[in-house]
Amino acid sequence: MKIVFLGAGSVEFTQGLLADLVAFPDLGEFEVALHDIHPERLDTAEAAARVIAAGRPVKISAHLDLRRALEGADFAINMIQVGMIDATRVDFEVPARYGLRQTIADTIGVGGIFRALRTFPALDRIGRAMAEVCPDAWLLNYTNPMAMNVWYLAAATPVRNVVGLCHSIYWTAHDLAELVGVPLEEVSYLAAGVNHQSWMLRFESGGQDLYPRLEEAIERDPGLLRRVRVDMYRRLGYYPTETSEHSAEYVPWYLHDESEIERLRIPVGAYIGISEENVRQYEATRDALRAGRPITVEGTMEYAPQIIHSVTTGTSRVVYGNVQNRGLVANLPDGCVVEVPCVADALGVRPMAVGDLPAQCAALNRAYVNVNELTVRAVTEGRPEHVRHAMMADPNTAATLTVERIDELCGALLEAHGELMPESLRSRS
Repeated sequence: MKIVFLGAGSVEFTQGLLADLVAFPDLGEFEVALHDIHPERLDTAEAAARVIAAGRPVKISAHLDLRRALEGADFAINMIQVGMIDATRVDFEVPARYGLRQTIADTIGVGGIFRALRTFPALDRIGRAMAEVCPDAWLLNYTNPMAMNVWYLAAATPVRNVVGLCHSIYWTAHDLAELVGVPLEEVSYLAAGVNHQSWMLRFESGGQDLYPRLEEAIERDPGLLRRVRVDMYRRLGYYPTETSEHSAEYVPWYLHDESEIERLRIPVGAYIGISEENVRQYEATRDALRAGRPITVEGTMEYAPQIIHSVTTGTSRVVYGNVQNRGLVANLPDGCVVEVPCVADALGVRPMAVGDLPAQCAALNRAYVNVNELTVRAVTEGRPEHVRHAMMADPNTAATLTVERIDELCGALLEAHGELMPESLRSRS
């Protein structure tokens, strides 16, 4: 079995995933091929991987060449970040000059749109290479914006088997179980929607609804009402599955208003600090490995290792995946990318239909899907004007800026990102 890590220079993520994989004793011997376009980061990833795999039947190889890395692969885990921290700063700093606030900027919104646009050319290269050298492999995508990237992979590349993976639903269930005082292993839950904006449709223990206990917990701690996702839950009736920092920028209600930012303690621009800390952690790991000092690695039990284990050993388990909507969520558009429970076993990853979402939840999801569709179409149809249309459809952007300012911001970002943009978008129309 061969597993390829694409964007392996994301060293912390690489370490956690590999630690998860080597924790499965029944996987036996396997190969991990590391790929990155940054030589120093690739060297660091390889050094870390050899430490983690020491004494285990794992073959490690490192490749600057994408095709060589993918040859004969059974699984490819995608975690690339095109443009790295410099592009992230552009996504925040340019919109901020126009008065547009963002928190994480990696899913929808202006930041999500432009992160997708600079990622799509890399997905083209990955898709073509996989079709040529490992056509039956599973592509397990972690790169954000999750829904746009999976949609683009399905619409524009020859990849056969792709599923997007995110840990937000699991950690929401984990945190809610802790909040209501029930062990997670005694909790059952069902969630569905779109990535970073799914909804906890059922939250139960022993057949009993745990939502009343959540209400009691909120009553005991009014400070919880100063969190965006709790505010959304109280108004919509279903708990959103992504953090308040994320959730704030997917809706039109909060970030344009100073009093709401203060009331809900929204950390505007938070991802810049997170990204800078990620760089510091990478540098600390690099320096420790160069000096021969030990590094601390903890498993994460992310979905990708679980899927690899299930497909390889036939162990059946349920994970949450981002896949094209083919009747899975009945009141969201066909063909969009939805987040639903999936069965992983020897047959692969098979999504489960969940029926209709609550109408108010589906309404918010459809606004999110509109941004996704226009962004994907901008590239697949070679229509630069759809970038502007996606920004106009985005809830937070539309609530903050006039259409003229949106148009100006679109041009400024296309220019600022320059050659990172798909070629068809470089001449703005």
